[in-house]
Amino acid sequence: MRIDMFGTQGFGAPDTPSSADLIKDGNELSFLQDVIEPSKTVPVIVDFWAPWCGPCKTLGPALEAAVTAAKGAVRMVKINVDENQMLAGQLRIQSIPTVYAFFNGQPVDGFQGAIPGSEIKKFIEGLAKLGGSSADGGLADALAAAEEMLTEGAAADAAETFAAILEEDPANAAAYGGLIRAHLAMDDLDQAEALANAATPEVAKSKEVEAARAQIELARQAAKAGPVDELRAALAKDPANPQVMFDLATALHASGDVEGAVNTLLDLFKLDREWNDGAARAQLFTIFDALKPQDPIVLAGRRRLSSMIFA
Repeated sequence: MRIDMFGTQGFGAPDTPSSADLIKDGNELSFLQDVIEPSKTVPVIVDFWAPWCGPCKTLGPALEAAVTAAKGAVRMVKINVDENQMLAGQLRIQSIPTVYAFFNGQPVDGFQGAIPGSEIKKFIEGLAKLGGSSADGGLADALAAAEEMLTEGAAADAAETFAAILEEDPANAAAYGGLIRAHLAMDDLDQAEALANAATPEVAKSKEVEAARAQIELARQAAKAGPVDELRAALAKDPANPQVMFDLATALHASGDVEGAVNTLLDLFKLDREWNDGAARAQLFTIFDALKPQDPIVLAGRRRLSSMIFA
């Protein structure tokens, strides 16, 4: 049961604590040094146990694994109550295993008895957030920083950060998709495509990598796009020419006019939805996949497309 209580390390840091630094045995004399002082910067979990306690033998290793996985976001101190009865009495330990979490020198959370692994994970994650960190070792912060770099045009720096994240977490689909997009931003289309093709099956199916693949396809098309002005003039002479409409949409997208490209494709779909095996609809979905789901262009485009499909 939960106990009502009273009242970090950065991503990629070269001094990431080892397991020996994160988890240690404590006692009454070292409690201030091992728990209270460190808790002023990072949450510290205290596991009260005893050698004869069956549930302790299950909970202890599970806690240690979770703390190690948090990569410095929390620390852990193990207290043998048989050897530290005075401390156990001061903290009113009535049964074991009992776990307290300290932050800023005070107990902030805790529980009694063995709990499932899923609950341990939630417990650790909550403490990590309390400490201003995350149970992923700061990867989420690094990912956000890389995305900001990419938005600001620092594609090379973003690529380095995405790659560093993948060294820590090779299955991070968001970082993998970001790395592909960074190479696209650097006009390294071949490398972007090579990365997309090298993705593991699990990562390749992610929405982030699917979006990056869509951007690669659009970039390939942009390299072959004709001049917008010439295509506009051609369409003015032959307003019902589906090929010219499609080519104009491609050119508009290549020039950065995504909304214009979507509207032109929607006009083509309205004119002849079956033209070239439904090319207008397929191209629309490629553009939608390349954008964020809540992008206003996507939302408006999907609404208009749906109204025509179900009209």
